[in-house]
Amino acid sequence: MTIAKEKQVLVIFPHPDDEAFGVSGTISTYIKMGVPVTYACLTLGEMGRNLGNPPFATRESLPQIRKSELQSAAKAMGLADLRMMGLRDKTIEFEDDEDMVKLVTDLIDELDPSLIISFYPGYSVHPDHEATARAVVRAVRRITDSRPKLYLVAFANNTTDELGSPDVIHDVRDAMDNKLSTMRAHSSQTGWMLPDIEKQLAAGNQEVMNWWLNERFYLYKWDQDFEDSF
Repeated sequence: MTIAKEKQVLVIFPHPDDEAFGVSGTISTYIKMGVPVTYACLTLGEMGRNLGNPPFATRESLPQIRKSELQSAAKAMGLADLRMMGLRDKTIEFEDDEDMVKLVTDLIDELDPSLIISFYPGYSVHPDHEATARAVVRAVRRITDSRPKLYLVAFANNTTDELGSPDVIHDVRDAMDNKLSTMRAHSSQTGWMLPDIEKQLAAGNQEVMNWWLNERFYLYKWDQDFEDSF
């Protein structure tokens, strides 16, 4: 699918590297098109399990390492507007719901995005992902006039059974180098998997190529019972 030009894109994820796997090609493509993109990363991922492969981080050094990795990833994507929002990893689910909605609403009020990219509530597995997704959908739901579009990432095991096929698929082959560089930037978290991914891409493995070159999004189904969906 050809990626349509937007006025302003706002990306909201809780952890450094959340953007790398599923949306970094899309982010890079928008930037190449001249579309302003803001990435609000809520935490530094300081409680991440991985410490590198082989390990090069410690519990004490990981926050600064992941901050530097996030900054390098932003550079790899061509992203100029990176916001590090200062929340603590693995605690977003315990933040006050209204505070989270306000955080998202303030970004929307400032940036007036035509498109917001985040996770899909109920289908994004990690508690921090889910809390972020709920806040984004709630904030957008309260907009009564000219809501921005929502492109949401879903990857729970029951995603296809319950949501069906993705509504939007972006072909990001023209941003393949940016995507690889973004993944490499998050080496403390991706080092264990990248060699095999690069090997499969070099060999032309069609399944891996299809996964890598196509980024998938769902549109939020506003007609469902909103609160019951969480």
